[in-house]
Amino acid sequence: MNILVIGSGGREHAIVWKLAHNKNIKKIYCAPGNAGISELAEIIPIDVSDINGLKYFASSHNITLTVVGPEVPLSCGISDIFLESGLKIFGPCKDGALLESSKIFAKEFMSRHNIPTADFFIFDEEQKAIDYLRTASYPLVIKADGLAAGKGVIIADNYNEACIAVKNIMIEKIFGNAGDKILIEHFLTGEEASVLAFIDGDTILPMAGAQDHKRILDNDKGANTGGMGAYSPAPVVSKEIEKKINEKIFYPLLNGLKKDRIDYKGVIYAGVMIEKGEPSVLEFNVRFGDPETQVILPRLKSDLLEVMLAVVDNKLKEIQLEWYPSHALCVVIASGGYPEQYEKGKVITGLEKLSSEKDITVFHSGTSLKGDKIITSGGRVLGVTGIGETLKEAYNKAYEGVEKINFENMYFRRDIGHKALKNC
Repeated sequence: MNILVIGSGGREHAIVWKLAHNKNIKKIYCAPGNAGISELAEIIPIDVSDINGLKYFASSHNITLTVVGPEVPLSCGISDIFLESGLKIFGPCKDGALLESSKIFAKEFMSRHNIPTADFFIFDEEQKAIDYLRTASYPLVIKADGLAAGKGVIIADNYNEACIAVKNIMIEKIFGNAGDKILIEHFLTGEEASVLAFIDGDTILPMAGAQDHKRILDNDKGANTGGMGAYSPAPVVSKEIEKKINEKIFYPLLNGLKKDRIDYKGVIYAGVMIEKGEPSVLEFNVRFGDPETQVILPRLKSDLLEVMLAVVDNKLKEIQLEWYPSHALCVVIASGGYPEQYEKGKVITGLEKLSSEKDITVFHSGTSLKGDKIITSGGRVLGVTGIGETLKEAYNKAYEGVEKINFENMYFRRDIGHKALKNC
């Protein structure tokens, strides 16, 4: 069988890498892919937003299943269009994708279906938002309604910071049209975790928990990013917490989708805040997380293709996920200046030193080929994942791998997993 994976980041590299373990797959294509993915799949130069181009490719190349990595094509309705053409696709339809593409839709959905989340207020005019901020309690969270590549969330510690955030989002349009409307939320405290699940409309099957590191600097300082590292399992997601997440978040989510007649087949990502043993939803994403995927899939013992086909065929209830008992930790190597201005085209060296390492895997995120050289082409460039029997071993492996890689002005956090390691 032939498989098409859509996307070009570390998440998609991890998906391709895991699918490549299945011996029944004849060929994997990836559009548009990256330098690392090209070692496992045939790269197809079709942009993720070119829905018709992707559909034509899938129909003309006998694609058994298309797997959508990023949120943009899902928000554009790629699943609806593929299904109308009789093409199997892993990813929710456009109505389901609203859980990520509109933070307002997601909050109203959670409110309607009694899913715990922070109190919120919606604004479509700057002045009304500013008027609210004068009497608000701080800190609080200001979010652009639409997609902003994981960066549309600003935490304001006081009135002045909040006013600047509102102006930047609604007037200066730093996130484009995503900021036409905003949410202002109460600030939740506690420990954050990422919990993903497969869902086919009738069954929801949670995966192993993970923890991401969003801030650019050590000790969770600086600007928000798409993610600077992750590890799995997450100690904060205990068996008791898993049960509460299922009962208070995932099952109400599944029932809410049914009640609202939303067709959802794919992955749901719940970013949760856990305080005093109680989980609340910070956000939903409608696809695998990045870099969470780079630590979750290496620990998945079950065959990924089998699970994905069960999702699209409404047979997820027949699947029982199996996991390796190992720990995984991923360190993201970024271009200097990320998440603001950064340069591209820097030659990456040292990757060949890691090609034969058993417990270190390098997932490419922002790379491309220039002749026989691999160069940087994005803000987040590589994700180095270490595997170990303990989190400490996984940490050591990951940073051992990072130290062998080099390119001009590369940057990475040095404290991925430190909070969990302190409690080990």
